[in-house]
Amino acid sequence: MAIKFGRPLERNRLRPVEAEAPCSRLDLAIRPRRNRRADWSRRMVRENVITTADLIWPLFLVDGTKVRAGIDSMPYVERLSVDEAVRAAERAAELTIPCLALFPYTSPARRDDAGSEALNPDNLVCRAIRAIKKEVPDIGILCDVALDPYTSHGHDGLLRDGVILNDETVEILVRQALVEAEAGCDIIAPSDMMDGRVGAIRAGLDGAGFGDVSIMAYAAKYASAFYGPFRDAVGSSTTLIGDKRTYQMDPANTDEALREVELDIAEGADMIMVKPGMPYLDILQRVKETFAMPTFAYQVSGEYAMIMAAAGNGWLDGDKAMTESLMAFKRAGADGVLTYFAVRIAEKLKKGGL
Repeated sequence: MAIKFGRPLERNRLRPVEAEAPCSRLDLAIRPRRNRRADWSRRMVRENVITTADLIWPLFLVDGTKVRAGIDSMPYVERLSVDEAVRAAERAAELTIPCLALFPYTSPARRDDAGSEALNPDNLVCRAIRAIKKEVPDIGILCDVALDPYTSHGHDGLLRDGVILNDETVEILVRQALVEAEAGCDIIAPSDMMDGRVGAIRAGLDGAGFGDVSIMAYAAKYASAFYGPFRDAVGSSTTLIGDKRTYQMDPANTDEALREVELDIAEGADMIMVKPGMPYLDILQRVKETFAMPTFAYQVSGEYAMIMAAAGNGWLDGDKAMTESLMAFKRAGADGVLTYFAVRIAEKLKKGGL
């Protein structure tokens, strides 16, 4: 029933008012603003909340000791040497952030066409896993599975005559996943978007005795312009030859995302991810409503950089924009978010809320 402003209500029902005696003020029994008038009431009726359990903190790794190297396109985000990554893990545990995601910056000297460093059991990621697990054993570690941090051409898979090879790449990805699992990784996260890689990795993990290692599939990963700062951070922005549109998804498509997610679930994914985040909230909502699986969003580097750049120029309130952006993910159905804001959000929550 439509409420006509200017007409009084009796027992929450409308009744006619004589034309010659109009109301001189708004007199409604139904006033949604009552629930908004105080902080305590807003909190009490809030439909979605952010907690530290919603956060996964991505960390960038670099060789060396006591290294904290800034990234120009990502203000306040740093590449960390392994010892500094351990300190970051300790801080995450203090803030009750449940999981870290590790990404390496591989020096050009260790990159080749085949991404061979990905299979080195003593590579940067594996050393960081072991060091973190030794000092902070109860924190979760998620490891990306893709070849782009390790290839000289910057692609996620093997490249031959300008074509990314699917099945040959999958064989390498299984071996990479096993190397990371052996180092102590808790969640394998294939981000390459090769067909069939989730099923192959699941079979490889199970066959090697790693049945308890989870898979969070980058199930709907789009060929997006929002990855630029991340590529700066891992060192692939200057090496990438061409683009990734033959294997990452077309930003124009939504039904295709559901098909990709369905396939990854059928192949054994325990959790699924939509990437990027805010430009794809419609995808996130459709995925969660369709499959009711643990569903995560990645608030990617470009999203972070835009908010930080605007805040740095005084164009918006950075803390409020940060909080609102994360609430959008929860509202759309995300069970958690990979975000470079993880520590800032967790610190605000520890001080008393958002």
